[in-house]
Amino acid sequence: MLIHGKNPVFEALKAGRKIQALYVQENFNLHVFAPFAIDTIPRTILSKAKMDAQFPKGHQGIAAEVSDYTGPTLEAVLKRPGPKLFVMLDNVEDPHNLGAVIRNAEAFGVTAVIIPKHRSAAVTATVVKVSAGAIEHIDLITVTNLNQAVRTLKAHDVWVVGTDLDTDQTLEAIHADTDLAVVFGSEGKGLSRLLKSQCDYLVRIPMSGQANSLNVSVACGIVLYDILRRR
Repeated sequence: MLIHGKNPVFEALKAGRKIQALYVQENFNLHVFAPFAIDTIPRTILSKAKMDAQFPKGHQGIAAEVSDYTGPTLEAVLKRPGPKLFVMLDNVEDPHNLGAVIRNAEAFGVTAVIIPKHRSAAVTATVVKVSAGAIEHIDLITVTNLNQAVRTLKAHDVWVVGTDLDTDQTLEAIHADTDLAVVFGSEGKGLSRLLKSQCDYLVRIPMSGQANSLNVSVACGIVLYDILRRR
């Protein structure tokens, strides 16, 4: 996979991800940016014109060919000791939203983000870029079936909380001190009917404006902050 931008490349280097190739714009100070990579990773120096032609806008003078992002299984993560907090995404197909959710999740100490194999944005350079490198520091679990994943979570005593506009319960109903999985749907479709029915309970973010919905990454940040402050 080809990634670009200072944060994504730096975090990939710092995390020890396998780097097949490193592309650096002339006059880019790699000694300051990542001195630990100077002697270990071969690099290609390119002019600004060639960087602009070869890589997307916003490359910031650096790009890298890296190994694919693969995550653990849900079962493996559930076996780890310690409290658990999962974010599960349903019908979130915009890579910008997925990247922003991953960034939020890592910032608020989420154990892992769970996405379905189908009907979801895949991990692309855009997702990595929008996550600002946070994807290097959080597990991303891809499952075949979200409903089965919910059953697995419940079997391990994880409470599954759905977010929904049409419920009376607000965030205060969340039992923040328990193992949790919070499920978010897309702004347009929300949660699928079957997945919603499998949640232990539903909550909404209280709002006083005329708009009745938030971007999924914004909603995710609000909910996770509320959980973190009460843990």
